This record gives sequence, structure tokens and C-alpha cells, in this order.
Amino acid sequence: MSLPDADRPTLAANAAEDPDYLNHHRRCKSKLQAIAKNVLEDAKKFINVHSGEDFQMTSTRPLIGINTDFRPAQQRTPAYIYLAAGYYENIQAAGGIPVILPPSDDVDAIHAAMDRLDGFVLIGGQDLDPRNDGYMLHHSMKLMHSNRETFDRIVVNEITERRMPVLGIGAGMQLLNIVQGGNLFYDIAEDLPNAVPHRDHQDPLHRHSLVVESDSLVGRVYGDGEIRVASRHHMAIDEVAPGFRVTARCPDGVIEAIESEMMDWFAIGTQFHPECEAASALDIRIFEEFVDGVKERQTGDLRLVA
Repeated sequence: MSLPDADRPTLAANAAEDPDYLNHHRRCKSKLQAIAKNVLEDAKKFINVHSGEDFQMTSTRPLIGINTDFRPAQQRTPAYIYLAAGYYENIQAAGGIPVILPPSDDVDAIHAAMDRLDGFVLIGGQDLDPRNDGYMLHHSMKLMHSNRETFDRIVVNEITERRMPVLGIGAGMQLLNIVQGGNLFYDIAEDLPNAVPHRDHQDPLHRHSLVVESDSLVGRVYGDGEIRVASRHHMAIDEVAPGFRVTARCPDGVIEAIESEMMDWFAIGTQFHPECEAASALDIRIFEEFVDGVKERQTGDLRLVA
């Protein structure tokens, strides 16, 4: 991996001050290259197994794609992707195999990758750019990087065309709703002034109560009794996309979950975060229900969310 041009004088200066600095840099680079090579080789072997003639779909764990966040290069820090551990850990615990996909605008490559997958989890993140849907920026917005949003929109279109099982969380649910024809409130505090706080900058584990529809996946997961979920958002669904229904709200009326009503598409979205470090055992069951739904689709047993 080469350093950006702007960083080369700094590297030279460090090497001049410390004769061993350049050797250390080379050793680190060599180790990273070896790790990357091993990862690619493992991925190649895995894909070959998955696409083999004797591959038995019904006896394997489903492959669940997960998108990632992106941070561009800054000064001496190279660009990198990142993903909260709760997403892939809960997919693994639920019986799926997470397949982590970096942002890309290569439509053909994305299409080929989606051919290998059985389901997809759309992760949360920063704000979607409303200009991509014909709206104006709001002063409260902190936009996700365009590399990620471009990739995410391509992926959601692929998911839609394939009727691939999908679990959208946070911004993932919002994008799913937008692509299907719904829209958003761009700032809860301004658009819904009587709403309770849905995020707390001083408390990343902020939670609020939830009211669920009993005849739904989230209703099946949480059952009766008081429900409290992790919340950290300032945008929310306004109009629900055709083919979806609201299955959970905060008591203030803000939409917290949607589910597909279409017979041929197992799709669910949660505005709250069942993957976060403060998640309860009930929260994690959402991943179990999702992976079970993917497995049923593998066997040809299409089911509604509820």
C-alpha cells in the first residue's frame, strides 16, 4: 500500500530522526500484505465451495451479506471500512455466515456478489443525503460518505429485484423505505416537536419504550410487557412505502419498525438498534427470526414476516 503524496515528506522526516523507523514501516507493510493475501485466498476457497456442484443449500448455513461504513483518507490515516461487531456476531450466533462487503460502484461486481448471497443486513450509519431523492439538506444532518451511499443504493435495488430477504437497521431501514417509495422526516425535533428524545449525545446507549403490533415479527419477538429498545436517531420514516406496514412505534408515534406485506418478499426494518452493545436477549432474537426466515426461503418455503 503506497502512502498519499502529501505524506511522503513526513515519512522521510521520521526516517531521518529514527533510522529504524523505515524498517519498522516496511515490516508493518509486509505483515499487512500477508494478511490481505490470506483473507483473499480464504474468500476464494469459500466461494468455490459455495458454488460447487455438490453444494447442498438446505444443509448449510445461509450467507448473509452486510454492507460497511467508509472513512476517507485523512492526513496520515489511510481510507478504511469499518463495521460494528454486533452485526456480524449476531448473524453468526443466529446460524448465518456473515459476508462483509466494502463500498463499490462496480455494478457488475455487486451483481456477481449478490448472486452468492441468501440474505442481506443493511446496517445503520450517518444520514442519507436527501438531495439524492430531490430534497434539500437540513442543517442538523451529518451525511454518510457518498462512497457508502452509492453502494448501498445499488445493493437495495438488487435486493428489491431479487426479492432477497433483508433486515434493515437504522439508516438501512430508512433507505429501504425510500427506495420502495416512502419518505422521511429529516429531523424529529423540528418535524415532530412533541416527540420524546430519540437520541442522547451524552448516552450512546439511550433507550426508549416501544409499542408493537402483536401479529408481526417484532410482536412475536417481544410479546407482552414493557419493551425498551436502543435508540440513536434524529431522522425517521414519515410515509411508509407501498407493500410495507408499520409494526412498532415509540409511544410518541414515531415509526420504529416496518415489515413487508408482500407474499414473495421477507423484509423487515427496525429504526432501533438490536445489534448494539446494550441489546437485550429479546433484541438479539430479531436476528434469529431473520436467519430462520432466510433458511425457509432456501427450502422454497416463502413466508410473510408475521
